[in-house]
Amino acid sequence: MSSGAQARRGRLRVFLGAAPGVGKTYAVLSEAHRRVERGTDVVVGFVEHHDRPRTEVLLHGLEQIPRRELTYRGAVLTEMDTDAVLARRPAVAVVDELAHTNVPGSRNAKRWQDVEELLAAGIDVVSTVNIQHLESLGDVVESITGVRQRETVPDEVVRRADQIELVDMSPQSLRRRMAHGNIYAPDKVDAALSNYFRPGNLTALRELALLWTADRVDEYLQQYRTEHRIRSTWQARERIVVGLTGGPEGRTLIRRASRMAAKGSGSEILAVHISRADGLTSASPKELADQRTLVEDLGGTYHHVIGDDVPQALLEFARGVNATQIVLGSSRRKTWQYVFGPGAGATVARDSGPDLDVHIVTHEEVARGRGLPGARAARLGTGRVVAGLLTAFAAPSLLTFLMLAGDPGIGFTNDVLLFLVLTVAAGLVGGLLPALASAAVCSALMNYYFTEPVRTWTISDGRNIVSLAVFFAVAVAVASVVDLAARRTQQAARLRAESEILSTLAGSVLRGESRHGTGTPGAWPSLDALLERVRETFAMDCVALLERTDERAAWTCAGSVGATASGRPPATPEDGDTDMPVGDNMMLVLSGRVLPAEDRRVLAAFAAQAVGALDRQRLLGEAEQARELAEGNRIRTALLAAVSHDLRTPLAAIKASVSSLRSGDVEWSAEDEAELLRAIEEGADKLDNLVGNLLDMSRLQTGTVKPHIKDISLEEVVPKALGGVPDGSVRLAVAEALPLIAVDPGLLERTVANLVENAVKYSPEGKKVLVRASALADRVEVRVTDRGPGVPDSDKDRIFEPFQRYGDAPGGAGVGLGLAVARGFAEAMGGTLEAEDTPGGGMTMVLTLRAAHSRGPVRARPSARTGTPAPTQPGAPRPGPSQPVPRPQPQRSGA
Repeated sequence: MSSGAQARRGRLRVFLGAAPGVGKTYAVLSEAHRRVERGTDVVVGFVEHHDRPRTEVLLHGLEQIPRRELTYRGAVLTEMDTDAVLARRPAVAVVDELAHTNVPGSRNAKRWQDVEELLAAGIDVVSTVNIQHLESLGDVVESITGVRQRETVPDEVVRRADQIELVDMSPQSLRRRMAHGNIYAPDKVDAALSNYFRPGNLTALRELALLWTADRVDEYLQQYRTEHRIRSTWQARERIVVGLTGGPEGRTLIRRASRMAAKGSGSEILAVHISRADGLTSASPKELADQRTLVEDLGGTYHHVIGDDVPQALLEFARGVNATQIVLGSSRRKTWQYVFGPGAGATVARDSGPDLDVHIVTHEEVARGRGLPGARAARLGTGRVVAGLLTAFAAPSLLTFLMLAGDPGIGFTNDVLLFLVLTVAAGLVGGLLPALASAAVCSALMNYYFTEPVRTWTISDGRNIVSLAVFFAVAVAVASVVDLAARRTQQAARLRAESEILSTLAGSVLRGESRHGTGTPGAWPSLDALLERVRETFAMDCVALLERTDERAAWTCAGSVGATASGRPPATPEDGDTDMPVGDNMMLVLSGRVLPAEDRRVLAAFAAQAVGALDRQRLLGEAEQARELAEGNRIRTALLAAVSHDLRTPLAAIKASVSSLRSGDVEWSAEDEAELLRAIEEGADKLDNLVGNLLDMSRLQTGTVKPHIKDISLEEVVPKALGGVPDGSVRLAVAEALPLIAVDPGLLERTVANLVENAVKYSPEGKKVLVRASALADRVEVRVTDRGPGVPDSDKDRIFEPFQRYGDAPGGAGVGLGLAVARGFAEAMGGTLEAEDTPGGGMTMVLTLRAAHSRGPVRARPSARTGTPAPTQPGAPRPGPSQPVPRPQPQRSGA
């Protein structure tokens, strides 16, 4: 293979599933067969068909790389043999389940890391992943289904894929597939349909998949439009831009845009305020701040842009974000002010073209006025200079024609005043240059047509020479004053625009911004949010923050937004058009255009904030590490505090009993001696149980022991586990003819004992704890039910943490390890332990175990609170402890 082929990076194609069972693996294998038919070298690196016949059939005719066998906790599991795939070097490798966690001892911890190695070697990869396994959607999926996905893949890994194909199916069709047995075995169908595969869950997951895919498609679209410099709007998605002037009508416009966006799913709202550098804008900073908060509360984003021409800047922004609609308010100007122009709304509507819909919304502030129109002419731009020059040449000529035609004979002094008015007008319109031109033209016309002798260039009267000289001096003075005032107004307007931008930046820091403009109180704006603000403010294509360790080191990119024509952010300061150093080893680089010198002051403020945001992100990472260390210290402190009390109590009882027995001053009866010996035995048992729990928890956290799984009957274990509770406190209701279970007998006995003891501890006087067992599909459930106070849903997970006791626990009720150890043992045996509310009050602990004929890890039991999780790959590793030495009568403190 040539060096060029070796340097090529493979292409990744991902089939994204909206839910389990929609047909991702089937689609992947169908794609593999299509490529094989075209003569492509395709191998199957890893595919899990989950015993689905139609999927399994598709593996026939495809070359499969033998899997690598690994031994983990006494079980032999298989994983993809990455080394074998790399050695085979096919053109395309099919690798199923991108989010899968590899068995410990594998080449990489995650399968997506295996895929990255294949891509780096130039091998194309076709893979699959479900929407619920994307890392950023973990909390959302948990809130919908009640199930926390343990196996996830970073979003960026999937976003970097060269091609993403959504595999979708309506909830009704998917449930029919389930009912027909095309996804799960018949004995699992009912539980799945009534829990995880409920229509509401499937509909929500489907919407998540569609929206996530739409966002990815939108990124492709924006990149394509940027690379091909496409400015016209492609109405692929509704984006509504709201133009804010800073006036009180802005809130009405935002709410109106929100109602429009609500009519179409996936619509976006982008509020933008244009700071005009050529005049005062009458914008209220307080109004803008309130409107920014409102638009972010409604799910939109706020943007601040500088533009000399407000309508043009607004249209450029709308086309830059591929907007489809613009919402503007009716003008607040009074009727007479329209003589100075049609206004921004009318101009935007006229120039928007057929691809942008412009909505003019009425409001209560219409025609109430918005300030003097002279503010629009604060800066003498090219248009005004041209208009001034036209006034300088045309107006004097017209006045001369009218005066000669009418022959008013008003006198030379009045002639001078009339021409002076025209010169002043030219100066007011165009500034210094048109005023000087007007003075020259007017002086020449007066000399030729109105100074004796007329129609000659000579002047006979000396007083007329003085008049013309004074006229010229006054004209120059007026023009200079007008030009100076215009420049001062321009500077004031620019400073105001800069102050507005810096105020917005300061507000972002105080309020905090996420990547899309929303924030949480007390947060610091993210680096991406600040860089995006820089890009928008200065109308750049790409902004990057570069850093290096020292002056001789190479530059590295700490963060970037946007895309250049080449599609890559600047790698060095020389690659950009403008750079702003921040210290010796940091540089903010902008691509798109060269910024004028006056803009660098604001850019420096942004650069300083960007460095602060970067430092903040790194400090947060360090703080998270410190938090983990503090958590470890907290557990150790809790352990010492608990042990110091719970060890001393039984030790004190043993010491007192032994001292009494050894005392020669008292003659003990046989009954008394038996009582003292019983107290010693009870204290020793408590010490033994406490030390056992501590050792068990330590082993659970380090994973140093392994369970010895064998097939036994539940009736062999449960009665033994009840030996440590008072007689008559427990009622057994175990169904007959239960299947054998695959467990470690010692671990199961101690697990049930801890659960029963905890239930007895919280049960009211006279209320028995009910222990039931039943079979469901390929698992057996043991339910321990009490009629105690129960636990709120928010605390159901916390009670399984080490050293946690619920708030109403009796005094001296143990160190809070019982339930933590029980859950650890359950998971070590491939089972689960969950807490449920008991109907009518109380708590039910549900222990789910594998039936003996099912050697795969048990799937989490469906419950009213959590639902049913996505199916787990058979043979996948589960975290858990190993086998400690069993004890005959465990007594455990409750959680």
